[in-house]
Amino acid sequence: MKLWMKILIGLGLGAAVGLLVGPDAVFLKPIGQIFISLINMIIVLLILSSMTVGITAIHDPKKLGRVGIKTLILYLITTAVAIVIGISFAKIFEPGTSLPLRLPEPIGIIQTPSITEMLYSIVPSNPIQALAEGNVLQIIVFSVFLGLAINFAGERGKPLLKVLDSLAEVMYRLTSIVMEFSPIGVFAIMAWVAGTFGSAVLLPLLKFLALYYFACLVHIVIVFLPMLKWMAKVNPIEFFKGMKEAIIMAFSTCSSSATLPISMKCAEENLGISKNITSFVLPLGSTINMNGAALYQGMAAVFIAQAYGLELNLFALTTLVITAILSSIGAAGIPGSG
Repeated sequence: MKLWMKILIGLGLGAAVGLLVGPDAVFLKPIGQIFISLINMIIVLLILSSMTVGITAIHDPKKLGRVGIKTLILYLITTAVAIVIGISFAKIFEPGTSLPLRLPEPIGIIQTPSITEMLYSIVPSNPIQALAEGNVLQIIVFSVFLGLAINFAGERGKPLLKVLDSLAEVMYRLTSIVMEFSPIGVFAIMAWVAGTFGSAVLLPLLKFLALYYFACLVHIVIVFLPMLKWMAKVNPIEFFKGMKEAIIMAFSTCSSSATLPISMKCAEENLGISKNITSFVLPLGSTINMNGAALYQGMAAVFIAQAYGLELNLFALTTLVITAILSSIGAAGIPGSG
């Protein structure tokens, strides 16, 4: 049986067991947490080694610059479109009006970091600390500079490249080993979540939840499908077949970081994308291209404003788009960070 089918079965069984057992399903939580820890265990070294090797594989600095700039522009555009879709759906369908709330006193407001502060935060002053803390964005920045330095060092940089290349291959193999446990991990996570929260708690927010999923579907149809068909020249059906294991993993873990290893595996083995490209584009995308989180943030902000009876003008909505882009870029690829 294929891995994606095992994961899907684990997902369904976990939800069923959680609803049947109820809060007692919390005893399965440690199993799910162990699985997530196994995934997180490989993320740091996987990104460091694979992305550095991916950078060194593009020997032409001009080509690297073209790939990098195109990737960043694509990520920013799709993220901005996702936020606009989320805000538009919330404004049109007004899901927050069915949940009238009173403003608390006093209101605690967290200061949103400025663009300058965001730029400062992505450059690691201590790469070892960034690795120890699992700061993915800083690791990516360090990996880019390390890869460029290895290329510029020429023959003297090749011994380090061989070490990192060997490390990348070992991490790919370790990823395959860890992914064999994914059906059990997904089962435990879903059973715990379904048992703890149940269906009754979600009913008041069902309209918002359904609207969010529908908005995500619209984003896929009007943004991603045309990109696949006309920009990448890829059959969308074949793409989704090749990426189904990663899609199921993303849905079950709610973590782009946890899904990254299997995304790279699917892209290389099922879609035939070169390791050079996947090693550069996917780690970067899993960190700064969180369209789902960005769409949710825009929609949730309008939803909360509607629930409290607050009107958002054009300036507030524009600020919301910019803030959501920055926060989705800076968010960690773990459950709940968005």
